[in-house]
Amino acid sequence: MKYFIGLSLSAGSSMDSGVAVLEEGGDFILVDKLYKMNDVIFFFENFSSLRDSEICVSLPWDRTMLEGKWRVLGKPYQLVSTNTHMPNTDNWTQRYATRGSEFFKTLSDKGIPVSRFELYITRQSMHLNSCFKERSPVDCKFLQQTLNNEWGIGLPANMMPMSQLEAIVGALLARENYLHKENIKVISKFRGLDVIDVIKNPNLAEQV
Repeated sequence: MKYFIGLSLSAGSSMDSGVAVLEEGGDFILVDKLYKMNDVIFFFENFSSLRDSEICVSLPWDRTMLEGKWRVLGKPYQLVSTNTHMPNTDNWTQRYATRGSEFFKTLSDKGIPVSRFELYITRQSMHLNSCFKERSPVDCKFLQQTLNNEWGIGLPANMMPMSQLEAIVGALLARENYLHKENIKVISKFRGLDVIDVIKNPNLAEQV
């Protein structure tokens, strides 16, 4: 039995990280929230089928920055790190947080398949992006309904936490990476691990 684990990693322990485990048969056997990095490490170290798993971990945005609205908007969206007039003071141009990178690299060195993914790029590639403000309640509801209606995933009617829905996206990407390597592209590397995305939107509704 093969398992596909998606982890929506937050930038810090004050925000919840989501984890989702999809079995080879197409059923989600676990969807949960984690907070501290020790909780994440404990989960992976105690998952009995880790060596039979494919893991996809999201890249969290680094939220440590100087104050100011223009920096908040500029960090994720604008390529300012190459501008000599904007010095990288306090690493405010560092786009992604390095939280947990050493642990996931250790898992990869043990022969466990671990990949990273950029959540918002993957949502666009899988036609799961919305026109609403990211991580807002309406964006959360849109993602949940789309996973239900268009992807055939049986999620409950009540609204789920956004971190868990994002982890489900990671688990779907991990399964696509295992079943259809030809539909996966490496868009970059982060701390020694491939950052992957789908080439074409996979139609998983018939498989789930």
